[in-house]
Amino acid sequence: MKALFIGGTGVISTAISRLLVAQGWDLTLLNRGNRQSDVPGARQLTLDVSDEAAVAAAIANEHYDTVCDFICFVPAQAERDIRLFKGKTDQFMFISSASAYQKPLAHAVISESTPLSNPYWEYSRNKIAIEELLLREYRQSGFPITIIRPSHTFSFRSLPLAIHGDKGPWQVLRRMQEGKKVLVPGDGSSLWAVMDSEDFAPAFVGLMGNIHAIGRAVQITGEELLTWNQIMASVARALGVEYKPCYVPTDLLMQTRRYDFVGGMYGDKSNTVIFDNSLLHQLVPTYRQKKRFDQSARESVAYILAHPELQTEDPDFDAFSDSVVAVMEAAAEQVKKL
Repeated sequence: MKALFIGGTGVISTAISRLLVAQGWDLTLLNRGNRQSDVPGARQLTLDVSDEAAVAAAIANEHYDTVCDFICFVPAQAERDIRLFKGKTDQFMFISSASAYQKPLAHAVISESTPLSNPYWEYSRNKIAIEELLLREYRQSGFPITIIRPSHTFSFRSLPLAIHGDKGPWQVLRRMQEGKKVLVPGDGSSLWAVMDSEDFAPAFVGLMGNIHAIGRAVQITGEELLTWNQIMASVARALGVEYKPCYVPTDLLMQTRRYDFVGGMYGDKSNTVIFDNSLLHQLVPTYRQKKRFDQSARESVAYILAHPELQTEDPDFDAFSDSVVAVMEAAAEQVKKL
């Protein structure tokens, strides 16, 4: 079996690429070559996918069982992919997002039939527009699409945190190590679904070359329901420290001018999510999630602590967190006087 991945070395795709190579797939990674060593055994096509003419020339004599674009974020990129791969693949897979589902939800349980609508986040609206474009191409010309909707997927290099700064999760871990409070939306009791990329990979691979997945959208999401308190407490335990939350109303967070929390919070993480993955299990009967979050958290924390290049300090977010904590503590003292 022969596959081409656009990207292929990111949070989600690295585990998939490694699994495919281990299974004997002929895998080519089309990217700028910045992290090709992460997937030994894969072919490397070092190009910028935005250079459409160069990509077209490079694949002129190729045909793939599956092509997947992991870095398609706006409709123009999907239109380019259609031009490049129509007639050159038996399946084109697009990575959409579970954040595309309607906000607020009309029903607590989310399935592929849940309407798509997110007025709070442009990222999600673009994913919806791409889905609509690809489905229209499938209906009109038979372009063999499969749409994948992941939720919050992470790898050994990262952690799923509700609130962090522009430089990633390290500053939150650092605050925990220093005994500081960390910001948590609401009261930390909303349910969230997280998924280790090593669990995501076999589900995704099970849909590759799967004729029953053509023309369909399939969500691949974590099936272990956790509150944000449980997620953050697991990270603190992995660090060997006490979990000290500072609960902040989502509406209050949205008022800050320093960070744009509207999309990430209102459009995603502040909503309770319960996913029905029945379609995934129907299409990939052998699949099941194997790793609990607390296990994955220990692995990720250990890896991050052992790799200084992942420990990017973020003094701006640290100062922002200190300020929010001070505001919330002062408000609590005022309420006590009422």
